[in-house]
Parts: sequence; structure tokens; C-alpha cells
Amino acid sequence: MIRSENMKNKLLSYMGFARKSGNLVSGSNTCSVTMKKGKVKLLLIAEDASDNTKDKMTSEAKARGVCVMIYGDGEEMSHAVGESGRTVFGITDGNFAHVIKEEIEKA
Repeated sequence: MIRSENMKNKLLSYMGFARKSGNLVSGSNTCSVTMKKGKVKLLLIAEDASDNTKDKMTSEAKARGVCVMIYGDGEEMSHAVGESGRTVFGITDGNFAHVIKEEIEKA
């Protein structure tokens, strides 16, 4: 459990760094627009997002060839990036996307 908690904290830290460096977008509408521009490398959807949001965003991401991962708590992830009430996050930098994906796969 401690290992899992440590990985979650690392993931949240990476998300915060991505936000500060301008490589993270949040919210389903913003992520959709950014995906249409071909800039999203990884789409993160919180486990507590509505089924409708999960289905819609997953379908859109797969149609555009964007990797999708469903992970974590929306409020925790929102807090980590300085937002509130967000359940969809787009990572626009390939390096951040790779590192975050690795952390989720380890969990």
C-alpha cells in the first residue's frame, strides 16, 4: 500500500509539473479541442468521471489515435493541477505523457 501511495503522489507531482510548464489541459471541452488540433499525447480520465464522459472521451481519443488511461480520483488530480471539479486531463508533451503512463502502469 505504501508503494501504491508513493506512485500516486509521483503521478500527481508529474501532473502538476506538466500544468506549470503548459503541457496539461483539463476539462472535456478543452481536451476535445486540443485533441482535434493533434496536440494531446495522453488523455487521463478519472475513475469517478461519469460513464457518459468516459465513453465520449474514450471514443474521441481512440478515433484520433490518442492513448487513454482511466485512473485515479478526479478531485485529487484537479487539486494537483490547481483546478477543481475536473475529471478529464490531456497531456500535450510526449515526455510527460510517457512518464505518467509508466507510473500508472506500475500501480
